[in-house]
Amino acid sequence: MKKITGSIVALVTPFNKDGSADYGRLKELADWHIENKTDAILVLGTTGETASTSLEEDIKTMECVLQHVNGRIPVIAGSGSNSSEMQKHKSVIYSQMGADALLCISPYYVKTNEEGMYRHFMMSADAASSPIILYNVPGRTGCKISPEVVRRLSTHPNVMGIKEASGDMSYAMKIARYLSDDFVMYCGNDDITVPLLSVGASGVISVWANIMPREVHDMVTDYLEGRHEKAIQTQLRYLDLINALFMEVNPIPVKEAMNLMGLKAGAFRMPMYPMAPENRAKLAKIMREAGLPVQEDVE
Repeated sequence: MKKITGSIVALVTPFNKDGSADYGRLKELADWHIENKTDAILVLGTTGETASTSLEEDIKTMECVLQHVNGRIPVIAGSGSNSSEMQKHKSVIYSQMGADALLCISPYYVKTNEEGMYRHFMMSADAASSPIILYNVPGRTGCKISPEVVRRLSTHPNVMGIKEASGDMSYAMKIARYLSDDFVMYCGNDDITVPLLSVGASGVISVWANIMPREVHDMVTDYLEGRHEKAIQTQLRYLDLINALFMEVNPIPVKEAMNLMGLKAGAFRMPMYPMAPENRAKLAKIMREAGLPVQEDVE
């Protein structure tokens, strides 16, 4: 798992109209990603709406994906919590279930000091048998993992990397100094994947890949194999589409896009709510301009 490169999809959780998880559709999406060269699947991330699902539901979702994927590609479990004990608890559970790695987030709402941040991640790294990926996303959590805490954690044998989703290239440059064969970085912002690859990132944990998995895989592969200009052109060609996927808070636009394409991402869990009609129309227009099929009569 420490050597994984490429496109890791931050997979949506499809819901039925009654709010229950659609496990049949989840399996179909996993197959579709494997067919389209997605390199790994992240389940139970921000895009999976796990803030509004129970631990019991999350375990069922992980079980569904792990059993269906059956080792064909790596499966990463989002085990994050603002409670250090709960994050450790989920990390142990998902490790025992067979997750290839764990995405552990910095504490949100309950902010902490430097030592508390360090120990928050250490608790999971020490307890879990699967390696952990740090998740830096201050736009969601209200705080960054400081470069010094990243440096300290980067030497832990069970900390395999960081998902860098601050959008701050200056911060990314600072933590890029700590990358090695045993500690890697994944871009967490689709609009700057190529720039982060240029400073040593090994791939992207991608929202965009939910609708264009082959293109994201090819873009990252092109860059890592030295076809830099081709990768840059792909990044720039789809930049308007990528930005449109974040015109409202994630995962609202990407699930709307999937539904417009007939990919059946299903309903939302409150407080996630369907896009405003004018934004949905803008999204559909940009999707058509990017060459994506848009079904006119989608609920």
